[in-house]
Amino acid sequence: MKRYILSISVLVFVLSSCRYETHRLNDFAVHGVDVSHYQSTVHWDSVAHQSFHFAFVKATEGESYVDSLFGNNWPEIRRVGMKRGAYHFFRPTLSAETQFANFVRNVELLPGDLPPVLDVEVIDEATKVELITRVRTWLYLTEIRYNIKPILYSNQKFYNRYLAGHFDDYPVWIARYSSRKPELAYKRPWHFWQYGNKGKIAGVDGFVDFNVFGGSLLELEQMCWMPDKVTAEDKRTAALLVTEQK
Repeated sequence: MKRYILSISVLVFVLSSCRYETHRLNDFAVHGVDVSHYQSTVHWDSVAHQSFHFAFVKATEGESYVDSLFGNNWPEIRRVGMKRGAYHFFRPTLSAETQFANFVRNVELLPGDLPPVLDVEVIDEATKVELITRVRTWLYLTEIRYNIKPILYSNQKFYNRYLAGHFDDYPVWIARYSSRKPELAYKRPWHFWQYGNKGKIAGVDGFVDFNVFGGSLLELEQMCWMPDKVTAEDKRTAALLVTEQK
């Protein structure tokens, strides 16, 4: 009976926590949001005036999908002076090369943008080996194209179960909806932390995800992409890869 009562108490706590509004973690210096078409039209001037420094935005998914509001969000984030990053939602059963081509066709990086992001949080019907192999391929092709290491996004549980130990040389952005910082396997440090999905701010109708960067504004700047790092050979290789996928 005690065990039954405890289980109900835990369930009630979890359900209640999911309904709570996410409040900003003021002990961090660098704050951000991430959005997709689910947030509808975002008024980025309002967001920027609330001390948000960066924003990640969904660009593509799978082999052909493009987020319907990416074309609006991408230039607007830059216009208001926030750092911007674009992410691709990865489908493990599909070709990594074709998914890479989808991202490159639709995302134009400019100097000062954050590295491309690969969102890996579903296994679909792939095996773990297939998942790891295809994720590695997407990251590798993207690194060749831009001569910068992409950021790998996942939630804490998925990362620890499927990805830990395989991509330690890539920056990570981890979702853990809690006041407790992410705890990754092998004591892997994190770079970005998505700590809640119930944020409320002016400029966004409904809820928005809240994020922090683990370093300073200068360190965030140092992570950003600069085109002079990309060699002519990198550009030729990437162009050939994209052409082959068309």
